[in-house]
Amino acid sequence: MSVASVIVDVAAKQTDRAFDYAVPDKWKGIIVPGMRVVVPFGPRKVQGFVVALKEEAEVKRVKPIADLLDLTPVLTPELLEIGHWLTEKTLCFMISAFQVMLPAAMKAKYDKELSLLSKEAYEQLHEQVKPFFQSRSSLKWSEVEKTAAAPAFHRDIQKGLIEVVYVVKNKGNKKTAKGVKLNQSFEEIQQFMSELNKQAEKQKQVLSFMLERSEEVAIKEIAEDLQITSAPIKTLINKGLLAETEIEIYRDPYQDRYFTPSKPFQLTDEQAEAIAPILRDIEENLHDVFLMYGVTGSGKTEVYLQSIDQVLKKGKDAIMLVPEISLTPQMVKRFKERFGSKVAVLHSGLSTGEKYDEWRKIQRKEVSVVVGARSAVFAPFENLGLLIIDEEHETSYKQEENPRYHARDVAIYRGQHHQCPVILGSATPTLESFARAQKGVYKLLTLKQRMNKSSMPSVDIVDMREELRSGNRSMFSTLLFEKMKDRLEKGEQIVLFLNKRGHSSFVMCRDCGYVPTCEHCEISLTYHRYQNKLKCHYCGHEEHVHTECPECHSEHIRFFGSGTQKVEEELTKVLPEARVVRMDVDTTSRKGAHEKLLNKFASGEAQILLGTQMIAKGLDFPNVTLVGVLTADTMLNLPDFRASEKTFQLLTQVSGRAGRHKLPGEVVIQTYTPEHYSIQLASQHDYDAFYKQEMEIRKMHKYPPFFYLALVTVSHENIAKVVSVTDKISQYLRQKLSPQTTILGPVASPIAKIKDRYRYQCMLKYKLEPSLIPLLKYILERYQAEMQKENLTITIDLNPYSMM
Repeated sequence: MSVASVIVDVAAKQTDRAFDYAVPDKWKGIIVPGMRVVVPFGPRKVQGFVVALKEEAEVKRVKPIADLLDLTPVLTPELLEIGHWLTEKTLCFMISAFQVMLPAAMKAKYDKELSLLSKEAYEQLHEQVKPFFQSRSSLKWSEVEKTAAAPAFHRDIQKGLIEVVYVVKNKGNKKTAKGVKLNQSFEEIQQFMSELNKQAEKQKQVLSFMLERSEEVAIKEIAEDLQITSAPIKTLINKGLLAETEIEIYRDPYQDRYFTPSKPFQLTDEQAEAIAPILRDIEENLHDVFLMYGVTGSGKTEVYLQSIDQVLKKGKDAIMLVPEISLTPQMVKRFKERFGSKVAVLHSGLSTGEKYDEWRKIQRKEVSVVVGARSAVFAPFENLGLLIIDEEHETSYKQEENPRYHARDVAIYRGQHHQCPVILGSATPTLESFARAQKGVYKLLTLKQRMNKSSMPSVDIVDMREELRSGNRSMFSTLLFEKMKDRLEKGEQIVLFLNKRGHSSFVMCRDCGYVPTCEHCEISLTYHRYQNKLKCHYCGHEEHVHTECPECHSEHIRFFGSGTQKVEEELTKVLPEARVVRMDVDTTSRKGAHEKLLNKFASGEAQILLGTQMIAKGLDFPNVTLVGVLTADTMLNLPDFRASEKTFQLLTQVSGRAGRHKLPGEVVIQTYTPEHYSIQLASQHDYDAFYKQEMEIRKMHKYPPFFYLALVTVSHENIAKVVSVTDKISQYLRQKLSPQTTILGPVASPIAKIKDRYRYQCMLKYKLEPSLIPLLKYILERYQAEMQKENLTITIDLNPYSMM
């Protein structure tokens, strides 16, 4: 008997192991590890992943597999192995690890169907239920659940008159079109063509078009090429000369775009020196991790492109990861221009169908380069020659829900498996990566010069407290305003960067200091002018704006801070002649909006690009000579030990958008804390000095890269329950772990309540703690029952990136 070990789609502790199922005879030799199957599990059917095949089962009676969802495995043996490794590294369930590797279209969707057990049962049905089964024996639960008859259905299900069947639907639908192929031999068709009369000229055209192509062709394509209607094609089908077929067509997000092929540039001496060790590794199949530390505009992308070129020449594949936000059309354009149709693109701006099709191109080995965000690191390539993580310091490479993996760790793990190099590139590497490069764990490659030798932009820091004292209440300092006017007169472009979204951060009463907060989340509400509402950015709660203070009834209730919409309004007042493109979450939520707005700016239709985080990196516009940072210190005040590092990175990246080509660039940074070292050193473009100073602070306070961190967060609707559970966990860890490990807490999380659930946390700082993972696993097992029955949540994040 052939038996398959299957991981089922039920994320719970008891099911987090492989279950045995018999392989029916008809599928023997067809089912292999890595395929998705449908299996009976309790009263229902669920999707599962086959992880192994064996001769006999560990239990006496095994149920057979009910259905096959794939004909070829969707997970390669390497990806199955990575799945096991992820569960160890991130303490997640096996099923979550497998699902994160696949496009959303392949996650199972479950439909419930109700079927009548027998004709006799019909007579015993409830009066409200009978009409539904009058002319059929089964129906979908979705037709019933919202109707008044639902309780009656529940009664009849319990009586055993109606059976509930779970149907697994595979959402990954292929898109097909009608096509035709030749249905007779070459000679027979030529014979037929010679007998056709003059009126049938169009039929003749169609047949000679088909004779030139041996394979099937879409009807639409023939009609467009020959500029005819589909009538003659239909006639030929009726005559039996052509046969109708279904052709699969890819949903290609870039199909209407033409990319001008580009040639590799001549490398500078610095670039040539940096690329040499990478090319050597590619040639000799060696695995090294390179940290490419190059200032903004130093031509890192060209080094990536030429390294990938070398990989493709060896017949291997490459993965290039970019942070979600800078998956700008610019990066895609450069890759498509260089490698054409060999490139697949994966990011959240695509529709579910487009993502599924891009993924299948990879699976079918039709492409050899993937450009994508975090999850593209799992691209199902079997012959990897290179992995690149651009802007490696970006926090979007860390997934914030289960499995909490970091794309860099997965990339390095895959690099070891395939014996190929991994490149981490950044102008402002994370302290962890730079420290590893200093120690020789990573190999450091440095690019200190900008391309075409243009100098780094000059940076001015403006103290906004002084501006206020001198009576300037506007959000633009006198210096920035003068420079903006100057650039508009010269016909040059400006980028204005703001550290958040929305119209203005919060509302406050100037008399008593009251700030409206969300009743479910304990976080101040954000004002959105467009709908004139206050919104919570965590749970979506909305309320109307107060005209008077609910606490002291004063009418002095005002908006504080400035959002992108507010800056845009101010710009139209003070610089009415300027055309502004605003990029933030609200203006880019529609598909393709990102690209349209950037194209508008690139073509010179607008002179000012105003935006949040998403414009800080990866953009390259030759005409931009001024960058204004309106609020440099929003991030400095967050309860996060990486606040200074993130501020330094952001300011450096944003400054790097100016003066990248012939024209010199200038940057103006507006701040309320001009003396802070991260702002001072960012203005001097001095990463090395920042690294030195920040490392001393990290060492003193026992933070990474000197110590590892783990964050345990507990949440529940009842605050007493949260406090007692967090307390028990931290006491247990104190008893079991070495005295060198620091345990902070339990304390309320920085955001103490989200969606009516209280949150407490304890933080571990440790160096060597081999028993930590088993202890954390034990904690999760110990509270398993309460987590299921009492809605308690315990999340464990090893190496957390967000402290909130």
